[in-house]
Amino acid sequence: MATLQKSIDKRNALIQATISLVNNNGFHATPMSKIAKMANVSPATIYLYFENKQDLVNTTYIAVKAIYTQYAFETYDEKMEVVKGFEIIWKRIADFKLKESEYAQFLAQCDNTPMIDEPSRKEGIKHLQPLLDLWERGKQEGTIKPISDYLLYAYSINPLSFLLMAQERGAFKLTNEHLEHAYQAAWNSIKA
Repeated sequence: MATLQKSIDKRNALIQATISLVNNNGFHATPMSKIAKMANVSPATIYLYFENKQDLVNTTYIAVKAIYTQYAFETYDEKMEVVKGFEIIWKRIADFKLKESEYAQFLAQCDNTPMIDEPSRKEGIKHLQPLLDLWERGKQEGTIKPISDYLLYAYSINPLSFLLMAQERGAFKLTNEHLEHAYQAAWNSIKA
């Protein structure tokens, strides 16, 4: 059993090292040797867990996306009214991005890189299914604009990444009042 735990710990250390290095250096300036060194494993050990860098990055993306969406939907109930459900999900996403800024920064980088392959992106989208289902219900009820989910996400969720990156750089301090204004702007951008 100790060997299994050691294996899990090494794999997790590789994922954490990948997140940290990608956040600080970008995808292309993060060689496998640096990931191994930061995870305190030999470079050859990486290949026991991952086929190559692409596999490591995709696996890390899906793992972080799962953590993110589990948090986002934790207090959401699909029986809620659309507006209430969206508010809860949006505010949980904002809370996650503020509390788990390292994960949020990694996901933001993943959104803007060709490093993540299409099957992994599709897997990541599956994790958003409760939000997509809520939007579909809202479209059917006439409470949400009948537009592409990509547009809904771009206008209502993606601005959070911009605000959090500005805060990370020290250019802007997100207060509760700012978050409430951001939520209202997000809802106003997608409501029918």
